[in-house]
Amino acid sequence: MSNHFAMIDLDATDLRLLDLLQTDASLSNLALAARSHTSPATALRRVRRLVDAGVIERRVALLSPAALGEGLSVIVEITLDRQGAEHLEAFEQRAVTDAAVQQCWRVAPGPDFVLVLRVADMPAYQALVQRLFTQDANVRNVKAYFAVKRAKFETRLPLPTARG
Repeated sequence: MSNHFAMIDLDATDLRLLDLLQTDASLSNLALAARSHTSPATALRRVRRLVDAGVIERRVALLSPAALGEGLSVIVEITLDRQGAEHLEAFEQRAVTDAAVQQCWRVAPGPDFVLVLRVADMPAYQALVQRLFTQDANVRNVKAYFAVKRAKFETRLPLPTARG
């Protein structure tokens, strides 16, 4: 994820395109143009502009946990013993390179990090604990929450209203 992007004004057409893509990023350019009431050339140009400006970070397929055998979702709070910038950065880099870590948030106040993990089962979680937490002498506290039900999972961002 890039932290540098150009601020652009989003008009009603941009917002329609973004809304459609948040619902289904697999739409062909022709379908996107038809549903957004623009020409295919305009839809293509606008989407490229939104990508170039960093508004659209990437397009992905969301997979069904049930179709893949569910697995275990875990939300973990991590507190480090030493919070110097180099220590925070070192832990963050190790966490984000682990495939089981779906999200890594540096937070304040409270713990230093909140991680969202997805593992196959409890033995896989124990292996991750050993790999990321136990072997790191700077990890002072780990507090894990095991998901028992997913009431909501949404990737859509609320869109602003068009100006002008």
